[in-house]
Amino acid sequence: MQRNSFFSRFIRSIFIFSLVALSSLSFAETLPSGYGKIRLGMGVDSVKDALKSVADFGYRGDRDVSLSPTSKEVIIETDATFLSQSFFNRCWFQFYEGNLYIITLNLNPARIDYNSVFKTLCNKYGSPQLLNPDKSVWQDGSVIMSLEKPLALKYVDASQFQKLQDTSKVDKTQTEKSRENFLEGL
Repeated sequence: MQRNSFFSRFIRSIFIFSLVALSSLSFAETLPSGYGKIRLGMGVDSVKDALKSVADFGYRGDRDVSLSPTSKEVIIETDATFLSQSFFNRCWFQFYEGNLYIITLNLNPARIDYNSVFKTLCNKYGSPQLLNPDKSVWQDGSVIMSLEKPLALKYVDASQFQKLQDTSKVDKTQTEKSRENFLEGL
């Protein structure tokens, strides 16, 4: 009789744990594809217009737009360090084939702290899929969002990022292979 009682309590515990886990997943919001009016996938001109409409970024117009030296793709860099009330410092908006695929928002540590942002993101989106001393990463099928130390929030178009990684795969150098072999032997 004790065995059946233990077994039924065990099954009940698993059931309750499963319900709690599922309910916490259902309350997590889907990851945002950007901040404010700026969304991954937008074109260069649309991002410029959105930046103009929000003074907190410190966008000054076309002088903040440049080309990546390696890929010749557009990068917009904004500087809000002179704005005492902005939550941003420097921000970068990277484009590939004319579409925004990485947003990097360096936050102003005088206005906001890492732990406040981390707790807010956990409350909204659940626990990060990756957590290490340097960064926390949340991801779904379309967006990779990371909070990186000292205080940067990054949004990445997951499919575009994967395409770029797949096309840029380069064979490992002998030094890299040797390092891997050494680490595997530990």
